Amino acid sequence: MPIALETVGLEKHFGGIAAVNGVSLQINQGARHALIGPNGAGKTTVVNLLSGVLRPSAGRILLEGEEITGLDSYRRVRRGLARTFQINQLFPDLTPVEALALAISERIGAGTHFWNLLGADDSVVPEIAEILARFHLQDVMHERTGNLPYGKQRLLEIALAIACRPRVLLLDEPAAGVPQSERHEILATVAALPADVTVLLIEHDMDIVFSFADRISVLVNGTLFVDGAPEDVARDPRVKAVYLGESLVA
Repeated sequence: MPIALETVGLEKHFGGIAAVNGVSLQINQGARHALIGPNGAGKTTVVNLLSGVLRPSAGRILLEGEEITGLDSYRRVRRGLARTFQINQLFPDLTPVEALALAISERIGAGTHFWNLLGADDSVVPEIAEILARFHLQDVMHERTGNLPYGKQRLLEIALAIACRPRVLLLDEPAAGVPQSERHEILATVAALPADVTVLLIEHDMDIVFSFADRISVLVNGTLFVDGAPEDVARDPRVKAVYLGESLVA
């Protein structure tokens, strides 16, 4: 199977601390791949390296076989690599409709004149409507984003990433901070992401991980510890020891 995203000997040092230490990871095209590990394992640092927020101290990153190690974040987005953040990065004064129009305008090269698209481009309105429906945002589409429940804000952030039409999507803890009553919507939405989009998921919620992933990589102290099918990872005694004997599957 073709490899969508790959790291080779990826490292990131902060002073004398190796936050990521020689990680070589392969994510197959169309995969639902989860990266898990204890707090401080280096998971978000890996995503920051993959997305271009950080530059590696050593190693390489390849997107569909082409090296992107030195590319800026926006160039990676244009190459088909999008991400969400552990803490959302939304514009609180925009509505979901306006935010999606802005994301689409950036994708098609219309700059920041996103308001013109809503009346001038017949293809934009149906696309916005489809994304709003897919992410259960129709009922809040004209509300100020800063006033939305946090679960809806997380859904909007995933929707904005999908509006970039990525071939690879990095999801950094999409359920982080979401009340339990709203988590089912996140779970259903993540499960329903387009099949042709390769997804790397970082998540502490093992219900989400094991209901979503077809492959799991475990990171410990910045090092790739275990990599395999979910059932094999769940049975691995080394992984259980890392999680202090707690069950990995609720």
